[in-house]
Order: sequence, then structure tokens, then C-alpha cells
Amino acid sequence: MEAVAVFEQALTRSERQVVKRLNTPTKIQGFLDELPYSAESIYRCPLRVLRDGIAHCFDGGLFAAAILRRLGHPPVVVNMLPNSRDDDHLVALFKRDGHWGAVAKSNFVGLRFREPIHSTVRELILSYFEQYYNVEREKTLRRYTPPLNLRSFDTHRWMTNDKPLDLIADRLDGLRPIPLLSRRMIAGLSQVDGRSYKAGMVGVNEAGLYRPEKKP
Repeated sequence: MEAVAVFEQALTRSERQVVKRLNTPTKIQGFLDELPYSAESIYRCPLRVLRDGIAHCFDGGLFAAAILRRLGHPPVVVNMLPNSRDDDHLVALFKRDGHWGAVAKSNFVGLRFREPIHSTVRELILSYFEQYYNVEREKTLRRYTPPLNLRSFDTHRWMTNDKPLDLIADRLDGLRPIPLLSRRMIAGLSQVDGRSYKAGMVGVNEAGLYRPEKKP
């Protein structure tokens, strides 16, 4: 059975009504924005996100990919990769009129929705750069994975089952990352200014923050 049909079949009547209302990327983003940010280390499949009403960025990225798929978009995700002093971040991609946009769940204000105005995936990922920082105000984004189409995990029923999510995470980890910055660029980076930092931290779940070791 087609993966979307399996997902639909698993929904209760009330869940089906919720999902039916998520008929644009913007509405999917709005739904994710209303969910509490999960500080747990477990993964939730899209069905469980709907039922538990909580998600972190990995869960939210998969949920967005699943619901975008219902709207006719391929279930494609990209993992953004920082230096060793921050967490990675998963986003679901979609295309409109040949341009890329993204839907995402994040603990940070600036790492969520992107309008479909970007000509390439690289351009889209770079739009996150200034907002991608850690609690030490360091700009940490360095690389990203090639887009991963989750259709290859349909036999594992990733939309309704938590078990294959480790497989998805492992596949992402195994993809050869694409660099964004040169060493010279990295050496010249400034810290995030205090005003931008505070704006990006509005509504943050402190328990879900990555805290790097203090530099000597």
C-alpha cells in the first residue's frame, strides 16, 4: 500500500481533520510552531508527533516532509551541520515554481520557515546562516547534507513507525556533507550581537539547548 495511504488509514477521525487543515506549507509550519519543543533524546514518527503533540527538529522535519507529501511534494529533507559546538538541524524542503522553500521545527526563532524564493538548495541553506548560533553567540553552521528523499524508507513505514527513524538518522550521517565556508571565512566570523541573540531566543525551551564547553 502507498505510504500516504498507510498514514491516512492510521489516523483517527479527529486526527484526519487536523491533517486535512494542513493544506499549505505555511499551515504546516504554523502547526509545528504551536507544539512544545521536545528536549527528549527519542525520535517520534509523524503519526506520533500528531498524537503526542510535541517535537524537536528531527521529528518536526519528518512530520513536515510527511504532510508536504500529502500535498504532492516529494518527502525530502536536508540536515544542516554545525561545528562541534552546536546541534545539527533538520528541515523539510519543498519547491514552488522552481524555487526552494523549507518547513522546520526549531527551538530558535530564526531556524524555521523559509519562503520558496531560493534558486538552489545551497542558497536556501545559507539563508539560515546568521540565525544559526549557539548559547555562546557563535555562528556555527558549516555544512549540509545532500537532499534525502524519504521514499527509500517507505518499506519501513517511517510515517507511522518510530523504529526506522534511527535508520534515517544513520543515512543522513553517512551522506558526504557539502561545505559552506572556507577556513578564512570561519576565522573572520563575528559573534551574534546581543539584540539579535535575544530575539532568536524568544520562547526557547532551556532544557533543549545545546551547551558547548566554555572556551579557555
